[in-house]
Amino acid sequence: MKHFDILIIGFGKAGKTLAAKAAAIGKKVALIEKSSKMYGGTCINVGCIPTKRLITLSKEAKFHSDKKQFFKEAMSKKEALITTLRAKNYAMLEKNVEIFTDTATFVDEKSVILKDSGERLSGDFIVINTGSISIAPKFSINSNFVYQSDEILNLNELPNELVIIGGGFIGLEIASMFANFGSKVTLLSRSGFLKDDDDDVRKAVLENLQAQGVNFIENAKIEKIDGKTLFFNGTSINADAFLLSLGRVANVADLSPQNAKISLNERGGVATDDTLKTSQSHIFAVGDVRGEEFFTYISLDDFRIAYSQIFGDKTRTKQNRSPYAKVLFTDTPLAKIGLNEREAKALGKDIKVLKLPMQNVPNAKILGNDTGFLKAICDAKSGEILGATFYCVNSSEIINEIALAMKFRATASDLATQIFTHPSVSEALNDLFLQF
Repeated sequence: MKHFDILIIGFGKAGKTLAAKAAAIGKKVALIEKSSKMYGGTCINVGCIPTKRLITLSKEAKFHSDKKQFFKEAMSKKEALITTLRAKNYAMLEKNVEIFTDTATFVDEKSVILKDSGERLSGDFIVINTGSISIAPKFSINSNFVYQSDEILNLNELPNELVIIGGGFIGLEIASMFANFGSKVTLLSRSGFLKDDDDDVRKAVLENLQAQGVNFIENAKIEKIDGKTLFFNGTSINADAFLLSLGRVANVADLSPQNAKISLNERGGVATDDTLKTSQSHIFAVGDVRGEEFFTYISLDDFRIAYSQIFGDKTRTKQNRSPYAKVLFTDTPLAKIGLNEREAKALGKDIKVLKLPMQNVPNAKILGNDTGFLKAICDAKSGEILGATFYCVNSSEIINEIALAMKFRATASDLATQIFTHPSVSEALNDLFLQF
């Protein structure tokens, strides 16, 4: 049985970064990934990188008369990108980390067995980074035209009509993308869309998606999919393709965590404390497999915590994470951080709401997209920034300025007087916070 200083299961953002860092300080490191197509993790191969590349390319579709041919070309460009990144990630580790392309299952608290080779490996520390998988539907499916989010990114033909089941970020982003490419898109949701957002935000985003040609159906109870027909609420809708966007859950099926006496949480993820230790103090879990927030940048911060706890000064925990934003990458992106107006009022906070239409921002005109607005929530007395929602061009970038401001408890007056480059979207923060 081979023994390692650290044994990492999964080639995701946290796992690969931890492997490289541990090897750099002289540790003997093993990294196990069950598929060579997943070197680099979900984000690079079937998640944020391919979707954002396709979203960017989809905005060019309006300049092409042959939409179906352009879609094929876009898919080829996407594939070229992720193939390059996958190879780069493997090359980054192959010299100093022993990589096993196999499926790992726990034998006990100290070791795993590899499914294909039968080889057994052990480690002083074990880190679980097996990511997440799509939630399976509860309704019946008898169709060859139904896809999960990773599968639909590999379509060769642009569907004339696409029906998406689910109202989360993944479904909304793919709806915007395929509408740009030229598909007729319908989104069905059991409850609603963006129901956690303020009414003005929700209204603006949905109206602009409708302007792209996306049709929304709420309160849809799905009965079944048969061939090219979806049945719901006593009626039906036809399409060339159906996307299941029902959310994601932790990927623990192959691990047999019970063999290592590892506890799971109520969401089915690996339960951890604030230091990312599992019920076994030498076993850590990082990234999506914890079943909490499924973001690559949280996985990266999980690496920082795990490294600090295993090899560092043990100061990093979930409790001292920096503030971070969430972004919906629709045609015009929606970025948000902290409290929104409804949440702040529900907590009984004394707030001042600041709002600036993007039609008042010169650089939005230059960039050709003055859709949306900037909205910030401040403490009414101190001016401390409690949260922000930006629905505008470049919002995925400028929201990070608010994250830094919140980390250092900056006030409205700090940003109202900050000197920004011109022309830029960031300079609109001056006008937004001058309203305080």
